[in-house]
Amino acid sequence: MKDTSISICPVPQEQRPLNEYQQLTESWFFSWVTLTWPQYLAKLAWVCAWSSLISVPVAAASFAPAKYPAQFVLSSAAGDSFILGLALLRMYLGWFYVRSRLANPTVVYEESGWYDGQSWSKTPEVLLQDQLIVNYELEPILRRLRQTFYGLGLLLLVGGLIWCCL
Repeated sequence: MKDTSISICPVPQEQRPLNEYQQLTESWFFSWVTLTWPQYLAKLAWVCAWSSLISVPVAAASFAPAKYPAQFVLSSAAGDSFILGLALLRMYLGWFYVRSRLANPTVVYEESGWYDGQSWSKTPEVLLQDQLIVNYELEPILRRLRQTFYGLGLLLLVGGLIWCCL
C-alpha cells in the first residue's frame, strides 16, 4: 500500500520532503551534524581554523599582538565565532526547513515555475512516516545544533566578561 500512496503523489521527486531530507543527509556540509560528537566538533574546529585566515589579520590590525595579547586573542576568537555562527545558522535553517516540510500535513510544490504553486495533502501513511522521521531523526539534529549555539553563546559571554575585566 505504501508504494501506491507514493506513486499517486503528484509532487515532483526533487520537491518531496523525504527526498529533501535524504539530500541533506548526503550533503557534504549539512551532514556534519549527523556525525559523532568528536567528528562534529572537529568539523567546527576546521571552520574556525579557516575563519582565522580572516579574523587574525583583522585582530592584529586592531590590537598589536605584542602590546595587547589578550585583546588580540579575544577579538580573533570573536571573529572566528562570528563566522562559525553563520555556518551553524545556515545548517540550522536548512534542517529546520526540511523539518517543517516533513511535519506539515500538506506539501506545497511547483510544477513548472513559481507561478503555478500547488498543494498535496499527505496520506496517513506518508504523514506517519514523516512524523517518525521528524521525531527520531530531525529533532536530535536540531537539538544538537541548539546545544552548539548555546555553547558558542556561552563562550562569547565568557570572552566578553574577560574583555570587561581587562
